[in-house]
Amino acid sequence: MLTADHWIETLGLEEHAEGGYFRRTFQADHRPRVPTPAGDRYTLTSIHYLLTRRSPIGHWHLNRSDILHFHHHGEPITYHLLFPDGRHRTAVLGQDPGQGQLLTLAVAGGVWKASHLTDGDHGLISEAVAPGFDYADMTLARAQDLLQTFPQHEELIHAYCRPRIGVTRNTTLR
Repeated sequence: MLTADHWIETLGLEEHAEGGYFRRTFQADHRPRVPTPAGDRYTLTSIHYLLTRRSPIGHWHLNRSDILHFHHHGEPITYHLLFPDGRHRTAVLGQDPGQGQLLTLAVAGGVWKASHLTDGDHGLISEAVAPGFDYADMTLARAQDLLQTFPQHEELIHAYCRPRIGVTRNTTLR
């Protein structure tokens, strides 16, 4: 049986600032970088990302880049998306389209996102990010900041915000 520990060891995953485990699997070194308002970025990066029973939440965060999520193994992962206009959308990434699960989920840059393991031991996905991921382009949410923008989603915000002081930016590659 393939367990969370199997994937962490086999794929060489490390703890991620937003929760769960990850490892960068690709960056487009062979292409010119893309200029963005925040600086030059790879055209594309990708990671493996794993939520587990021990670390079941990908806490609220915002990325500037667009991200495609692909489900590979394990249990479904539920995503909560908060759009700039205040809308909330839920999507389940998993292996059973007959149950409404998506094999692929696209999240546009500028949309707040949180995820959680729906049930079970683990859920393994990959993410492809364009322009490529840079921690300078990611913001981990503070509950009080999200509540100012989305007061109608107070319960949801508190459920998936990492308790911390200040906005955190990490320099580990993703």
